[in-house]
Order: sequence, then structure tokens, then C-alpha cells
Amino acid sequence: MKILGIDPGMAIIGYSIIEFNDDELLLLNSGSIKTSKTRSDSQRLLEIFEDITIIIEKYQPDIASVEKLFFFKNQKTVMSVAAARGVIMMALEKCGVPTFEYTPMEVKQTLTGYGRSDKKEVEQMVKIALDCHQLPCLDDTVDAMAIAICHTRSVNVLEKETVDRGKKVRCLEAWNKILK
Repeated sequence: MKILGIDPGMAIIGYSIIEFNDDELLLLNSGSIKTSKTRSDSQRLLEIFEDITIIIEKYQPDIASVEKLFFFKNQKTVMSVAAARGVIMMALEKCGVPTFEYTPMEVKQTLTGYGRSDKKEVEQMVKIALDCHQLPCLDDTVDAMAIAICHTRSVNVLEKETVDRGKKVRCLEAWNKILK
């Protein structure tokens, strides 16, 4: 199963493509979409839509895992991030990619066992899950990786993407192997 993880934003959108097969996770690609503050909001939203569509067409993900807006400290940026997130969701829907949403707290809880973990703890769990020593510099890209990994450990995977109880158990066992 290929999972497209997305950390929405207006200036920077982090994305990752992770392959999840039985007992292993493999990072296929990750990066960011950056829009210029000198362009109008509508131009930036169109750029986000087009770039997300290109990523979907290139990698053909089976599902997408997108960060849900839950709480925002900066009132000035919440509207533009919500608009960008809406455009991302529209691109996923238009391309027929089933989408699952997770709050930052859910991602942290799933990866580290504590919903208020700091960035370093989440980064460490991403490194462990993907068996890598170096992560991208941009937090947005690392967050997208964490969001995709979160989906592999979520109840949604077990309930919607496995048919019988035996497969559910194997999926859980596979994840436990990854963490060892």
C-alpha cells in the first residue's frame, strides 16, 4: 500500500510517499511544495492544486493521510492554511484517492505514545520506523512522513484495509516487528 502523507500549509506543504507492505515501511519520496508570498492567494492555491495533482499522478498512492486543522495559535494564518488544505483535499478527491485525517496530537500519540511529544521525539520515531539516520531539514516534510506513518498504525488501516481478523493480527504483528 502506498500512502501519501501531507502536512498542509500555504507557504510550505510537506509531502511524503511511503510504501507499507506487511512488516516494512519504505520511504519512496519526500519533499515540499513552496509557494511565493509575492503571488496572490488564488495563484498560490492553484499552484498547490497543480503540484499535488502531479504528485498523485506520478506516485499513484492508494490512500492519503492528511493533517487535520485542530487548533491554531496564529489567527492570521489559519484561514490561508485552511484554504490550502481545502485545495489539497479537493485534488485528492478529484483524483479518487481515499483520504484519512489526523490531528497533530493523534499523530504524536500514535508515533510516540504521548500526544504532547516534542518535535525531536517524533523525529526519532520517524527515523526508527523508516530505519534511516538522516531526515529532511524541513519540519513540514518530516511532519508529512509522520502523518503517513501514523496511518499505518491507525485503526483505519486495520478496519478498512484488511478483511478478516487474521489479517488484522498480521498487520499488528508486522508493525511490532518494525519497532523492534
